[in-house]
Amino acid sequence: MARGWESKAVEEQIGEAQARKEARRKQSTPEEDELNRRKEALLRERTRIEREMERAYMRRHLVILERGLAHIDAELAKLEQSAVEKERAAFDKTRKLR
Repeated sequence: MARGWESKAVEEQIGEAQARKEARRKQSTPEEDELNRRKEALLRERTRIEREMERAYMRRHLVILERGLAHIDAELAKLEQSAVEKERAAFDKTRKLR
């Protein structure tokens, strides 16, 4: 019988976690949505370049792809930094309200 209670508690925890995740997703601002879209696009482009690097046989082409990869990594770092700064600002704002 204890096993049944335990599995129900786990189901409830999973359901609550999913509900919180959906609530966070619904609370995102258009700016956050745009950031997420930009990040996903950069990650797709990064994957494409990595695949192309595997097939590149000309040194010049490989150098160009490496530069592109470095640029994408820099853009991803900028996006990550701006996301951290926005989270910090939102946290500070909620702290001030208390």
